Amino acid sequence: MISVVIRNKNQAPALSFLLKVLTERYSASINEIIVIDNCSIDDSQKVCEKYGARFVTIEKFSYGGSANLAAQEAIGPIVVLFSAHSYPVSHDFFTLIQEKFDANSNLAGLRCLHSTNDYRNYSLGITAKMDPNKSGLIFSGSAFSKKVWEQHPFRNDVATFEDKEWSKRVIEKGYDIEFVPSIFHYEISRTPEQNFFRFKNDVIGNYQLWHQDISFAQAVKVLLGSTLAAFENLFVALWYNGKRFLFLIKFIWNKPNKF
Repeated sequence: MISVVIRNKNQAPALSFLLKVLTERYSASINEIIVIDNCSIDDSQKVCEKYGARFVTIEKFSYGGSANLAAQEAIGPIVVLFSAHSYPVSHDFFTLIQEKFDANSNLAGLRCLHSTNDYRNYSLGITAKMDPNKSGLIFSGSAFSKKVWEQHPFRNDVATFEDKEWSKRVIEKGYDIEFVPSIFHYEISRTPEQNFFRFKNDVIGNYQLWHQDISFAQAVKVLLGSTLAAFENLFVALWYNGKRFLFLIKFIWNKPNKF
């Protein structure tokens, strides 16, 4: 009784791989696949048609709004949310999720494992109550209860961290959020424009949710630090480019014996 919902925008190649993995390896464990698409102009819809995934368009995208739409569209009581550029890895990915929900009627959500932070907090027993930021849900490879969502929908007005805000709120209401050893991979390469968009939302989200304010001195420190790092990275890159070139010249004139 699991609905898989995928958030997507112009990620046709990654979406195609994710849908291939879901339909070929996990079809017995999931009820349906829905793609919440943010007005893609590539072949995302054709990819969905190929793999039999339901294609739903969201025109005014927000993180909380897309999560609410995911829950509204899902028919299953358990919603597993992915980004198009992530995919499950472990063979028992959905089985473990189902078992966790079956065993705990008070469970609001599960955070799957994909990063060093996940493994560390999971292994050390750092719960979402102790650290709702790093042990709460992350909406690329997390599961949540539609029943709990009906009582506590996601907020549409948060810039980002809609998953963390919800985690914090439902925990305060007495629900549980746990880790589950279901392993997935998160694979994305962002453009400078996308990184800047993410940076802006993170600053706003950190202020709204964790009350992390920014002073003028901190802004200057960020500017100087990032500028220094850019020059350092440029110097290091040029240095090793030169070393590679010299090595290739030496190799051309003094090649080793072939085996």
